[in-house]
Parts: sequence; structure tokens; C-alpha cells
Amino acid sequence: MPASYTIEELEDWSERILSRIRDFGLEPYPQEFEICGHEQMLGYMAYSGMPSHYPHWSYGKSYEKLKTLYDYGVSGLPYEMVINSNPCIAYLTRDNTLLLQVLTIAHVYGHNDFFKNNFTFKPIRSEFTIEIFKTHADRVRGYVEDPSIGLEKIERLLDAAHALSLQCRRNLAIRKQTPEEEQERRLEESKPLVDPFQSIHRRREYSAPDLNKVPLYPDEDILLFIRDYNTYLSDWEKDLLTIVHEQAQYFIPQIETKIMNEGWASLWHKRILEALDLPQGMTLEFMVRHNQVLSPAPGGINPYHLGMKVWEDIERRWDHPTREEEKEYGPRKKSGREKIFEVREVERDSSFLRRYLTEELIRELNLFEYQSRGSERVISRVADKENWREIKETLIHNVGMGTIPVIKIEDADYNNNRVLFLKHYHDGRDLHLEYAEKTLQYLHQLWRREVALETVINDKKSLLCFSEDKLVIKPLH
Repeated sequence: MPASYTIEELEDWSERILSRIRDFGLEPYPQEFEICGHEQMLGYMAYSGMPSHYPHWSYGKSYEKLKTLYDYGVSGLPYEMVINSNPCIAYLTRDNTLLLQVLTIAHVYGHNDFFKNNFTFKPIRSEFTIEIFKTHADRVRGYVEDPSIGLEKIERLLDAAHALSLQCRRNLAIRKQTPEEEQERRLEESKPLVDPFQSIHRRREYSAPDLNKVPLYPDEDILLFIRDYNTYLSDWEKDLLTIVHEQAQYFIPQIETKIMNEGWASLWHKRILEALDLPQGMTLEFMVRHNQVLSPAPGGINPYHLGMKVWEDIERRWDHPTREEEKEYGPRKKSGREKIFEVREVERDSSFLRRYLTEELIRELNLFEYQSRGSERVISRVADKENWREIKETLIHNVGMGTIPVIKIEDADYNNNRVLFLKHYHDGRDLHLEYAEKTLQYLHQLWRREVALETVINDKKSLLCFSEDKLVIKPLH
């Protein structure tokens, strides 16, 4: 169905929205919009929103799957896709109605403001986002065209790198030491302590480190560690590991703030459109569209709904606290608006929910915990006086990167056999053995020697060893 609006109308609405943005105190990057057809949008979806990306079979597979589902009416298109860049870039689907475009533009500005101001996105150099992805694509295509390398070798290494790309630092705001800084620290810590007034903490923990041990401390950046310490890798292989790692770093802040980000954008698109004095017909469509976006997801969490409810509750508690809340927290020194702007800057989903998802809100949202029994899902906990904290903890452990096991490299020598020894930091959830085996196979492919992973299986310490194309599980006592 052709769109019933002109570009000039969209530009006018965008200016009106931007005026409201300034009135509300939001501070987004400069914003650019691109209107595209459904095939272009499907292509951007397959490339995670990027206009340029390196070639790999998985993106073609993703496109074909998305297109098939769309063609048969099984799934539709997103209202928009937003790139965290400066200027911020967003794609709008051409066939959206005028009201849907206006709502989407307002929603995009909410995301834009969040990208610019939340701490998890600060390490990303947003002004270079598009250029970095384009440069990565050019480098990979150059390797593909090199007759000594070729597509098959490239894709085999990318398969392994993609599988391991999220095994890395989760808090990018904490800067990792360079090899030179780490060596300097090693030398400093190897010096004996002779001053009796030196830190008690340092004296208690002091033991001269082995300067030849690699890594000196557990390392969670697995791809970078293999790149730096596997002497069998060629330069192009090291470069591909760098590319995959750098692109994963772009997506991690979005994974870590999904609930906050979508809730923030939903909160502001609602307030902006309410302030625009829409015509009656557009107002009715807005109510329908907004309720569709915010409707709770049966058997799951709708991040738009949960995020917006928490933001609204924070603002309400700081502007109009109940007598019990004021008694518990004391008088508020900030307005609700000031508080949500502060929270927007300094939290990510796990800390956001831990600090601001209250018992009352959990009950209002009717949150519960379920377990799978065969093909059915059975409710195991409901939000009553005894269980609401457990439900909250379960939710916190399953947002952001919480669903990715924490695995760190402990030793790359392992009794001088150059075995790569890793440890799974068990949090009560066992690894899925079929995934663990495949992951260790990819690790073995990149390290090119035996790899071993310490974990817990059914409450028993175990060592998963992969070499010669097979997995062996050994009990640890």
C-alpha cells in the first residue's frame, strides 16, 4: 500500500518533534532518517542494521529466512532500525502510515538520546561507527579476493570467531590494560615489600607473581587472547579475530541495556506525541499503536512494557513518594525528571532492575517464574510475600549478557603442554553440554592445541577436554 504522505510532511513533523525534544531536555546526536522498502529493510535486518558489512554465509541465510517469513505473512517488519552513530541513523519503512512514521521518529529520538548519554556506550566512538564497519568489510573482502586465502578459509575462521565473540569483557567502561601496562604491573608486583607501613591489603595478598605466566590474571577477552598468544596464526587470521571482536563490542551495550533503552524510547514517544496536539484520527491510531507496542508478552518479558513501567515508577516515587517510601528513603533532593535523567546515564539493565524494580511493581506486572517440563511450561513461583525476591533475581540473571556463561582463560601453558585452560564461573546454571562441546571445538580450531574447561555438572566439578575431534569429560576431586 503506497504511503499517504509526502517527504515534506515528514520533515515538518520531525521538526515539531525535535522542538518537543528540546523542551523535555533530551540531548540526542544529530539525527538522519532513511526511508526504505521492505527488501531494503530485510537486508538491513540481516546485517544488524548496518549499511555495510563483511560477507559471510550466515547473513545470506538470515536474509532468506527473514524474507520467507515476511513473504508468507508469518512475521512483519520492524517500525524502525536505529544505528548508534554520530550522526544517528535510522531506517523507516516506506509503507508505514503517517502516524506510525511520526511515532517512530519520536521513538528513534528516545533511542538516540539514550545512546549519547548512557555510560555503557561511552567507549564506542560513535562518530566512526559507519566507517569502522565499512573498513572491516573492505578488509575481509580483500582477504576473500586474495588467491592464497579465499572464501572457504575466511568463512571457516569466521564461524569459530562468531561463536566466541561474546566471550569478552561485559563492562566496556572498565578499560583493559595494554600488554605494556600489564608487564609494568607484573614487575611492580614482583618487587618485595620492605616498607612496614605499606597497605595491609597489599601485604596480605602479596606473593611474587610468575612473570612468565600467561595470563597473569584470568582473561575474559578470548578472541583477543588467542590473537595475541597463538603464534601459529597468520596476520590475516589475527586481523579477522580483531574485526569480529571490535564488532561484538559495538553490540554489547545494546544487549546490556535492552530494557532501559526500549523503555526510555517508549516513555518519550508517548509524551512527545501527547504534546503534539495530533488530529483526532491520528490520536486514535496512536492509542492503538502505542498499546500494541506496550502490550505484555504472554509467557515472556516485553522490554518496552517493563522498561517504561520502571521509568514511570522511578519518576513517580521521586515526585510523589508515598508516606512509606518517604519514611524508607527519606526526602527526595531531586525531581522525578532529574532522577530518571541521572539513572539513564549510570545504569544498565541488571543494575536498573536491581535498584528500581520494586515488590509493588513486580506484583502490578504480574511477574512469575516458570519451568519447562517436557513440552509444557509450569509456573513454579508467583510474586507473593515469600517469592518476589527470587523472581526478581531470576529476571536479573537473565537480562543483558546474563544469559552468556562467564568463561575466562586461566592458563595457556597448563604444565608446559601449551594446553589452553579455561574456567567457567558457575552461577548455579550448568552449561548445555552440546553447546559446550561445539564451543570447545571452535576454541580448539583457533588455538590449534588441546583446550580444557573447568565447570560444574550436576553439582560435581568436571573438566571438559577437547582434542583430536572429541570431547572427554573428566571428574575433578
